[in-house]
Amino acid sequence: MKAKSIKGHSAEEMRTALEQSIADGFKPTLAIVFLSIKQDRDAVCKILDDEGIQIFGATTSGEFISSQIEEGSIAIMLLDMNPAYFKLMFLEAGESSALEIAKQIGEEGRNTFANPAFILASGWSNEIDGEEIIKGIEDGFGEGATIFGGMAGDDLTLTGPIAFTLGKSSITGLVALIIDEDKVNIAGVATCGWKPIGITKTITKSTGNIVYTIDDKPALDLVMKYLGLTLDEQPLTNTVFNLGAYYPLQLEREDAPSVMRTAMLGNAEDRSLVCAGNVPQGAKVRFSLPPDFDVIDTVEFECKELKDEQAQDADAVIMFSCVSRYLSLGVMAGEEIERVTKMWNAPFIGFFSYGEYGKSKRGKHEFHNNTCCVVTLREK
Repeated sequence: MKAKSIKGHSAEEMRTALEQSIADGFKPTLAIVFLSIKQDRDAVCKILDDEGIQIFGATTSGEFISSQIEEGSIAIMLLDMNPAYFKLMFLEAGESSALEIAKQIGEEGRNTFANPAFILASGWSNEIDGEEIIKGIEDGFGEGATIFGGMAGDDLTLTGPIAFTLGKSSITGLVALIIDEDKVNIAGVATCGWKPIGITKTITKSTGNIVYTIDDKPALDLVMKYLGLTLDEQPLTNTVFNLGAYYPLQLEREDAPSVMRTAMLGNAEDRSLVCAGNVPQGAKVRFSLPPDFDVIDTVEFECKELKDEQAQDADAVIMFSCVSRYLSLGVMAGEEIERVTKMWNAPFIGFFSYGEYGKSKRGKHEFHNNTCCVVTLREK
């Protein structure tokens, strides 16, 4: 399987880049499209469709095909994967729940291939729950499904991240690339590196992804007090989002590594936190230290283990990296991307997301925050 990555800042630039990519006889069948919400999705999709290329797409909060991070641009990976080896699905959580549409995707994967893998991009809204998407696919397919992907971004406006394909797009959408693992090897790892700080605390009241109290104290007030911050002079949304990026909650578990939960929004009226994933009532949590180069070292180490154990070579590499990592790491985010690209030296694409789907080294396939999820593809 051959892959090429291209980028640009307009649909017309992408048209030119595509023409140059296929001038040597390369005939892509599939496009992984990560683009800013400011870009004309329909125009980009039409350009690709005119060449008979199917589209798996998500809006972003930064996109890249190398360690040079772009904002407001378009990044595309073109692959000439045999169309018999994959199937694209797009469903929307309208009257159905995220669980129900994900279950349909799991069932379709089970009915289409004996050994399917699922690469996902989802919108982000109150109707889209990352953990419910994982559960739905497993309900439809069965336990042990290979699931990787990310929640779309929207340039940090929090107005409506979008999943899309040709002629379809929605903030409650779920686009799935179902791949036959008997033909294409899919391997990946979800890695974080954030270190815990302070004593363990208890979530004493929560519903889904909304945390009302921690240790019987208003969640928003406790977090701000714990970190020595106030909301008196700053917009609530921006303050909480930046706080979540630097000091995410680590959800402790007995049978698996801790999973990260980022505070996306704060409610000034009831003093609650709206997190990017579910935080069960009764759960034990700790805050996290701001990252340093040790975080990047952890990503590099775990990608090296992935390479040695499961993916010595790759035809293509996809990264779904939480936007919180970009906010926290700053210029070091490029260093993290560069180390991953050098690991396989293969065509590469990625974007900064609002949540990640993947498997940690000692865990299972699940929904993450503040995580870097790396996926490799290689035709057998």
